[in-house]
Amino acid sequence: MKSTVLIGTRKGFIAYEYKNETWELINSSFHGIPVSIAFADERNGTWWAALDHGHWGVKLHRSKDRGKSWEEIVAPAYTEGLEIKPGVKASTKYIWAMAHGGKDYPNRLWIGTDPGGLFKSEDGGDTWQLNESLWNHPTRPNGWFGGGRDNPGIHSIVVDPDDHDRIFIAISCAGVFESKDGGESWIIRNKGMKAEFLPNPDAETGYDPHILVAAPSNHEVLWQQNHCGIYRSVDGGHQWDEVDQKGGPAYFGFAIAVDEKNPDSAWVAPAIGDENRIAIDGALCICRTEDGGKTWKALRNGLPQENSYDLVYRHALAVSGNALIFGTTTGNLFFSNNRGDDWKVISNYLPMVHSVQFVD
Repeated sequence: MKSTVLIGTRKGFIAYEYKNETWELINSSFHGIPVSIAFADERNGTWWAALDHGHWGVKLHRSKDRGKSWEEIVAPAYTEGLEIKPGVKASTKYIWAMAHGGKDYPNRLWIGTDPGGLFKSEDGGDTWQLNESLWNHPTRPNGWFGGGRDNPGIHSIVVDPDDHDRIFIAISCAGVFESKDGGESWIIRNKGMKAEFLPNPDAETGYDPHILVAAPSNHEVLWQQNHCGIYRSVDGGHQWDEVDQKGGPAYFGFAIAVDEKNPDSAWVAPAIGDENRIAIDGALCICRTEDGGKTWKALRNGLPQENSYDLVYRHALAVSGNALIFGTTTGNLFFSNNRGDDWKVISNYLPMVHSVQFVD
């Protein structure tokens, strides 16, 4: 298990370290400011905090000394004249995802934003450029739209560790896109998915993956927690299969995590549904599959089973070895060291949790 966890919350950046079988607070930064993503670049140990100042806009900070000091970086920005749609100016409303470019590109970083723009840096984050091929994709003007937010948003970026020019992104609401050439061109990967909210359920785009992740041990295996169920692909997104639990809790939700060694093993954090985004029956649980989604088991030991209003956001569940951690919208932070069979409370008093990440 990696011993440090970075947490982005509604009121700041937080880091815990696991020492002597106890989680200790080691950093608290940006007090009172929403942190949409807390991210660590595993290649060089740099910590990042994407801030959402509301009226003052989006800010981006990095730390090269594990949070002792922070440097503000110019955040990704849309060039003058770009429009989301006719008459609506494009500007960075939210930073929703970060990923590094892999060892082949040691200074490359990716950022996903609302309103649907993907940005790339080739100098470690000092400057950012909009990926124009995605922004100019012919489906964007009429086939992308907002889900929980007013505009489309890129919330998931997956870079293939074996081929750093191969990139998957997920857009709410548009779907999954793949690039095989470092972002020069994009292929839609929505076959097999459903979108019950669309007039045309077989539309090319308009799907709502809530998060997209790849299995660390087999990069052809992709998982997504979707607005309309849980999906898995074993062929790099060419075909998606629905693998949720009919009549059970593992269906609607936002977060998903995949085992580091077993591509058939994954965890989700269920909620009632899109119109009632709280724990099912007031009982918080995490569901685990060990067989690629054929069956699911609800894990409840140590989690509140009465009067729980908790929801787990898309970036707020993480796995490292046999350890899992997740944070909720009501400020609860839970930890398991046995694959979710048992849970312990780290804190009940955090702000709303936006993201969690295990780091060295």
